[in-house]
Amino acid sequence: MAENTEQNEAKHDNSSSPGVADQEKEMATRAYEAFSSGKYDESLKQLDAMQELNKEDYKIALNKAVVEFYKSSQSTTGTLKQTLMAMKNQVHTSAEDTDGLDDVENSLLYYNQAIIYYHMRQYSEAIAIAERLYQFLEPFEEKFAQAVCFLLVDLYLLTFQPEKALHLLAVLDKLSTQGSNKNGKGESNSSNKDAANQRAEFTAMIEAAKSKMHQYKVRAYIQMKSSKACKREIKSVMNTAGNSAPSLFLKSNFEYLRGNYRKAVKLLNSSNIAEHPGPIKTGECVRCMFWNNLGCIHFAMGKHNLGIFYFKKALQENDHTCAQLGDGSSGQSKKFTGIPMCALLANKRYELLYNCGIQLLHIGRPLAAFECLMEAVQVYHSNPRLWLRLAECCISANKGGSEQESKGLPCKKGIVQSIVGQGYHRKIVLASQSTQNTIYSEGQSAAIPVASMEFAAICLRNALLLLPEHQQQDTKTENGSKSSSQSGSTESGSENSDACSGKGQDADKFLSAAPSSPLRKQEVENLRCSILACSAYVALALGDNLMALNHAEKLLHQTKVSGSLKFLGHLYAAEALISLDRISDAIAHLNPENVSDVSMGVLTSEQDQGSEKGDESVESSGKQTPLCYPSSVTAARAMMLFNLGSAYCLRSEYEKARKCLQQAASMVNTKEIPPEAILLGVYLELQNGNTQLALQIIKRNQLLPTAVQRVSPESRKKPVQPFQSVQPIQLPSPFTQVQRK
Repeated sequence: MAENTEQNEAKHDNSSSPGVADQEKEMATRAYEAFSSGKYDESLKQLDAMQELNKEDYKIALNKAVVEFYKSSQSTTGTLKQTLMAMKNQVHTSAEDTDGLDDVENSLLYYNQAIIYYHMRQYSEAIAIAERLYQFLEPFEEKFAQAVCFLLVDLYLLTFQPEKALHLLAVLDKLSTQGSNKNGKGESNSSNKDAANQRAEFTAMIEAAKSKMHQYKVRAYIQMKSSKACKREIKSVMNTAGNSAPSLFLKSNFEYLRGNYRKAVKLLNSSNIAEHPGPIKTGECVRCMFWNNLGCIHFAMGKHNLGIFYFKKALQENDHTCAQLGDGSSGQSKKFTGIPMCALLANKRYELLYNCGIQLLHIGRPLAAFECLMEAVQVYHSNPRLWLRLAECCISANKGGSEQESKGLPCKKGIVQSIVGQGYHRKIVLASQSTQNTIYSEGQSAAIPVASMEFAAICLRNALLLLPEHQQQDTKTENGSKSSSQSGSTESGSENSDACSGKGQDADKFLSAAPSSPLRKQEVENLRCSILACSAYVALALGDNLMALNHAEKLLHQTKVSGSLKFLGHLYAAEALISLDRISDAIAHLNPENVSDVSMGVLTSEQDQGSEKGDESVESSGKQTPLCYPSSVTAARAMMLFNLGSAYCLRSEYEKARKCLQQAASMVNTKEIPPEAILLGVYLELQNGNTQLALQIIKRNQLLPTAVQRVSPESRKKPVQPFQSVQPIQLPSPFTQVQRK
């Protein structure tokens, strides 16, 4: 990619400046020829001699720096960067405030600087310089203009700006056609042999450029999710590049985005990665990319254990590559020394750790996921979605055994804590639900990165702060959380499928979320919702009821909040209000009519995050709704009614509580009734003085016998009507005056 253009251009660098004496021209030609044939010492001698004749021309010093860089096998990147910065200061120019003439004159200096920034992953600085050069493209000779454009295209794709990249590729198309026309017409002045050589060289260059352009177009269309255009370009790539590893990787990525996972795996397996040059020459570890892409595909298929297996293989390959290059062993000061410049981009450790973390979170191994994501967040600390994932790890690690208890209550676990005594003195000790999830790390700073709820609160605060301050932005979603480590593996399954064609202005509104795709406006809104839902849950768990209420109300005020998060918002707000002894307000939130939809998605086709009590998000990859989450509006309304019954109990309105309980129990399957609801039934019977029936409920672990035994034959038929009578049961206004006893 851009590393090739650097090599071409560094050679180009060594051509002489216009207007020097004939002697200098000869020396410059000899220096360039020596450089081209790899005789760097001889080239340096010629350049030293030239410097004696013309000490003021900084371009000679620039050429010397480039030759010395090549002499060291391109491994002194840090030194070259400092040298170029010194030269830039010496000629008193800067990429921001120069006029056109200076920019054209010093273009090679700027170009080399941009190349170094590119390899050091400082993409915004590289783009600033390359865009400045692009403004003065016309005076440059064709080969150099092409190199600038290719560098800029690569940078745009790395920073997820496919529309800008496609615009530049159209410019490159024009450049190559104009160049071939000129080349066909005006070569008669030179000798036939020279003309033929130049023509052949130029034709080869155009062909190589066309092949590269098709590959860039495929990458751009893949980022834009534009299937038709991508399919057309894939054919061109296969025609020009054949079954090479890059073309097969791109085709595999295209099939992956279309959902043809088996075909994507088949294409990856058919690529001959053994023939691909190593990372020292290309800067890409193809084996690492191969395993990573397999992991991404299996993630999308819902085969998370296989996915983590492949990601671990990718990590091993990456570590092996880094060990070969000598990366990582050296200290911070030698970070860019001793490694060939093009190989600086080969280390994909943090992107792979990000992928591993997301995959582990889906498997249900939150502590292992937390370790991976904590390492990744040191590099990608400005990604709000990554902070949300860290918080989800903490929530998942601290939520206890609630899921097992919700799977149908095969035993009395969660209700009966122990049985003491025998015979007449036998007593049943019920579990205390209120203290189950309140024991967190005590006596240590919340800022210490451990998977605690206190640290989850910090992560969520970071995530909220990183989101833009526009009116209502919410949280998003899930599959986008996968990163694409490589050119052929842009893995962000849950981004919008619309091709953002013609939305050049919108491109600047994207929120960067490296290493995954940037967040579009709707995704930012979805993301904010998920963060607020998680924040409310964490605040409740930590006993910070005012903050929980604040987050829940903010969530409910978002304009495009999904049905599932709206349901959670009402539940969390009600729980916080009850803890604050504002039971009347809580009853308003617990109106079953508040629930009209429990889908995970938001108005778009996206999958959204169901962050109820730390449950993992639901994936488009076929991951099912968590068992403790209501699967339908009826089940959600039943859950609201169970909670409403608890609220009435607190106001000693036991008859209303009993009606809520009966109605809710008739709306769901017996096995779906939560243990808390059964305990509520026990409490109501004890309040009624009916100890034997309370013991029967505990023994059978069911609520329905209560209703059957308590009510008369006429009222026994009434539970058939609860769907119509949802609203009459809970009209908040008559109860607002009642004082709590």
